[in-house]
Amino acid sequence: MRFQCTDCGAELTVEQARNPYICSCGGLLDILHDFRAVDSERLKREFDSRLSERMTPYASGVWRYKELIHPLLPEEYIATKYEGNTGLYASSAVAAYAGIRELKLKAQSENPSGSFKDNGMTVAVSHGRYLGYTKFTCTSTGNTSSSLAMYAALSGCSSFVFLPEHGISMNKVLQTLAYGAHLLSFPGTYDDGIRFSESYSEAMGLYVCNSMNPFRIEGQKSIIYEIAHQLRWQLPDWIVVPGGALSNATALGKGLKDLHELGFIDKLPNVAIVQAEGASPFHAMMEAGHNILKPESNPSTRATALNIGNPPSWKKALQYTMKPNRSVTVSVTDTEIMDAKAQVDRGGIGCEPASAASVAGLRKLVRQGVIDKESTAVCILTGHLLKDTDAIHEYHLDTDTKGTFASVFQNSKLEWSKIRQFVEAAR
Repeated sequence: MRFQCTDCGAELTVEQARNPYICSCGGLLDILHDFRAVDSERLKREFDSRLSERMTPYASGVWRYKELIHPLLPEEYIATKYEGNTGLYASSAVAAYAGIRELKLKAQSENPSGSFKDNGMTVAVSHGRYLGYTKFTCTSTGNTSSSLAMYAALSGCSSFVFLPEHGISMNKVLQTLAYGAHLLSFPGTYDDGIRFSESYSEAMGLYVCNSMNPFRIEGQKSIIYEIAHQLRWQLPDWIVVPGGALSNATALGKGLKDLHELGFIDKLPNVAIVQAEGASPFHAMMEAGHNILKPESNPSTRATALNIGNPPSWKKALQYTMKPNRSVTVSVTDTEIMDAKAQVDRGGIGCEPASAASVAGLRKLVRQGVIDKESTAVCILTGHLLKDTDAIHEYHLDTDTKGTFASVFQNSKLEWSKIRQFVEAAR
């Protein structure tokens, strides 16, 4: 395992690469593995055998794939809540809404803290513990902070969270507080907090766990490993993922590269990265045919987890996801996101707004003819239904913002004849 700068190409050893994993040129560091000596068939059998593990690190849907994620980490440093192991659900109703023949939904909302962040955070915190850190930090609009606070508390460590004043979900903030994190709210955007962390965290003894930390990316690769494993190493035509900080998109691309090079899969699927229209600098760059991202200084979307104007991992996403795969980007409106969320919720699976961007994006790409309606797809749902209850209230109960697919909520006295009429009318 070695490190390489995504900007200048400089290589560093494990001992040379240190928190916050920024090269002297300012570029992010990436982890490179040498899998040439790996026996793929033996490893497949090992992964299968670990499905029966209980109460060991290998019961985790992340650490099950340890050899492909962090092979050098001693087991005693692993901080795990048996994350991963999330459901992959077929939904004919959501498939019909998206306009595609077959759709499965990967519910990362079933992770211990309620989001996909756990897949990466277990690795970042575990490696930080290995290095001797006891204080961990992140800048977050919500999911990253609650995941970090959970793993830090589990490990008997402290967490310090830099929180933008606006564009956040209070549910996630309360979850973070409940796990005992120290929250520092500041005026400005997510990007301002990231710049502060880059500059000052090491001097304060804080181990940075944002997506600039390459171990986060390595852990998040397990999402695509698990999807492929659940589908017996036969991936669909398309994988669709929301794009905020773009760490998930990067991990998806890296994971696909690993699986293809190792011979676990025989072909690479197409990838679609979906951004919210009010925070879509990566899509704007790709649509214009440019290779330099122009940050958005005032991103704005109801999907708070996507409210990022300068995604830290955009260069990695370009390298690992856009270039090697047949990939596309698309942006969707908040209305499209919330309508798609209503369909996912009503399908009995549920998700937060940012998650539903994947379904909204799939629907839009099918309607545009980019994705054939006879294709198969997996949409990654990144966060839990209850991560943003204000969004549910606004969509279903607020008369000013009630959505197209709002559920029926009616005040009534318990009069048998009227209730019967109500039930009959709802058939």
